[in-house]
Amino acid sequence: MLELNKVNQFYGESHTLWDLDLAVKEGESSVLMGRNGVGKTTLLDCVMGHNKIKEGEIRFMGEDISKLSVEKRPYIGIGYVPQGRQIFPLMTVEENLQIGLAVLPRGTRKVPDYIFDLFPVLKEMLARRGGDLSGGQQQQLAIARALVVNPKLLILDEPTEGIQPNIVQQIGDIIRQLNQELGLTVLLVEQKLPFARKVGDVFTLLDRGRNVAAGSMDQLDDTLVSKYLTV
Repeated sequence: MLELNKVNQFYGESHTLWDLDLAVKEGESSVLMGRNGVGKTTLLDCVMGHNKIKEGEIRFMGEDISKLSVEKRPYIGIGYVPQGRQIFPLMTVEENLQIGLAVLPRGTRKVPDYIFDLFPVLKEMLARRGGDLSGGQQQQLAIARALVVNPKLLILDEPTEGIQPNIVQQIGDIIRQLNQELGLTVLLVEQKLPFARKVGDVFTLLDRGRNVAAGSMDQLDDTLVSKYLTV
């Protein structure tokens, strides 16, 4: 579904991604891992078009999207939950959800009912401003906002960051439900190893902007954890 082939990316003179390959298969839940600063968020920003790549190719559903504008990527079926959530704090929960509806055809611009089945707290808080929600509630809102575009691929950048443990558990359950029951393909960056093992089918490890290991989640052994994840 999503393929990165020999992607190179620079910030000025700094070479951040080096001949990077990544493949996310349809129906898969894939976890991108590595220590801080190895290029995980940079990679996601390339997929979403926020960062331009110098060399290589990014393909989605068989089409080269390397030069597609940021604004067009939700229209092709990519939902994105950025690091830090980035909801609109002065807008209501309902208004935050409605922002994504513009990418849908006229006549279908309605928040799907299943969103409120997944996140019942949001239905209770539709009139509340986003900035008044707790961190966990804001993360639920950010995920729900990405889902209203009816994506084929959901990308999440550290969805557990700064979230209370009980909400982390809920978010993990929801990601698995989206993937296993609704068939949504998922790509997420995650630092917490237990959470990654819970939600992921496969993993990719980055180190210094390079793909250094990949495989099924049960292949993420102590040696790899010690070499590339332990601080």
